[in-house]
Amino acid sequence: MTQTYTHKPVLFDEVLAALAIRADGIYIDGTFGRGGHAGAVLEQLGPQGRLLGLDKDPQAVAEAERRFGADARFAIERGSFAQLGQHVKQRGWQGKVNGILLDLGVSSPQLDDASRGFSFRNDGDLDMRMDPQQGRSAAQWLAGASEREIADVLYQYGEERHSRRIARAIVGARKEAPITRTAQLAEIIRAAHPSWEPGRDPATKSFQGIRIFINAELEDLRECLPQALAALAPGGRLAVISFHSLEDRIVKRFMRDEARGDLFPPDLPVPQSALNPRLRVIGKAIRAGEREVAENPRARSAVLRVAERLASGGHA
Repeated sequence: MTQTYTHKPVLFDEVLAALAIRADGIYIDGTFGRGGHAGAVLEQLGPQGRLLGLDKDPQAVAEAERRFGADARFAIERGSFAQLGQHVKQRGWQGKVNGILLDLGVSSPQLDDASRGFSFRNDGDLDMRMDPQQGRSAAQWLAGASEREIADVLYQYGEERHSRRIARAIVGARKEAPITRTAQLAEIIRAAHPSWEPGRDPATKSFQGIRIFINAELEDLRECLPQALAALAPGGRLAVISFHSLEDRIVKRFMRDEARGDLFPPDLPVPQSALNPRLRVIGKAIRAGEREVAENPRARSAVLRVAERLASGGHA
């Protein structure tokens, strides 16, 4: 099955190289999106190969079914990659998966669709849910959250230094009228923000923080990583693309800790082989080159980290 894809997702070639795809292998795309990476994996799989896609977004699931639904090698499940382990166990794949990809954050189609509420550049309903049928929308949360709760989310998830000032402005504005539109929220933030950075909209960090909170993105990532490790076969690869420091810090720490192995008191003479490392970090963090960034500015903040599952006892 050969198809041509006109749009390449971020770090496309680097991801394919990192996964080291085997024709008869088992692979999981934990963030299907619009299937750019998944389609390329399928092109390299033989008749015995398998690919499972996961995505919270019903539009992404519909696209997966439209493009690959007739392919017996492919399956799609709607939901978070935080449930990766249960899908692996249902298929009898525990310890047999050859590669797992997580392309974190919001996808370009989600950003470009104003009705989804992710973008502060285009006016739309203030939703921000990756699955619009689950949980509270951003508008619903902002309507009832306390000033302190809002400030904490903007600071912790958006790394917004002026979180308290912005939260105070949001609470003040909602007393006048419900905040239900992205343009409305963006203007409130811009008016409250005391320092505008050149080339960056003052609403950027606040929108990021609210989106991450609404979708429990960091919590899902923390839950997924140990499940991914358990699913991998010896020699299987875990490849994760992060788009901001909070995600990347979690991934980097997880890979580092699993490569180091079990913790023992520092003064205890324990050989490296007894530490039971479970991962081997492959190379350094990979970033997009100048050409890719020029073609796709979103790639500027992308960081790809790759690790390989070790066999029992720490030997590949």
